[in-house]
Amino acid sequence: MERERGVRRARARVRAGDMRRLAAVFVERADAARGVGAGAGPPLPLDYSVASLRVVDFLVDGLRKGGTERQRADDQHPVDGALFGLGAYVGEVMVRRAGARWTDFDASQRAYFGQSVGVRMPDGRVWNPLGRVVNRFTVGPEASLQNFYLTLHGRRSDQAQGREPGRAPGRAPGDGRGRHTRTL
Repeated sequence: MERERGVRRARARVRAGDMRRLAAVFVERADAARGVGAGAGPPLPLDYSVASLRVVDFLVDGLRKGGTERQRADDQHPVDGALFGLGAYVGEVMVRRAGARWTDFDASQRAYFGQSVGVRMPDGRVWNPLGRVVNRFTVGPEASLQNFYLTLHGRRSDQAQGREPGRAPGRAPGDGRGRHTRTL
């Protein structure tokens, strides 16, 4: 019980300025857990792309296989730590791909979201990626993180990101690999 309170207090002290680093640490630890570089296989494709959110959905599904209890009987609470890392990663995808920025929540936002940080979109909307990951864990595939991003309000437009509408980054026109859009 005391460990749980300590974990909550530590997370309450997390600041917006810490989140990019925490996302990177999560990716490094995920690769280390897979034994990347030691012949165990390639790293997980956690490259901060929108497509990588599908990998995050699969990782959450793997955590769910152990049951929907977030806090295990041991003192380590590995599921909570993994969910926090995944939430930092999802938020960083929003920062890098949707034009969001990490923000420290004020007292009313902390009370509402149950987190100390979140992201603010270019249109001013505030989202809670840490809570979204917990929701994905609790609810299941219906709360897909990739679908959440794709239906996200307030994203920076494709034009603002310097590419044509609907075209994935790094894809040349007509190469057959990008999303195609149709204008009416």
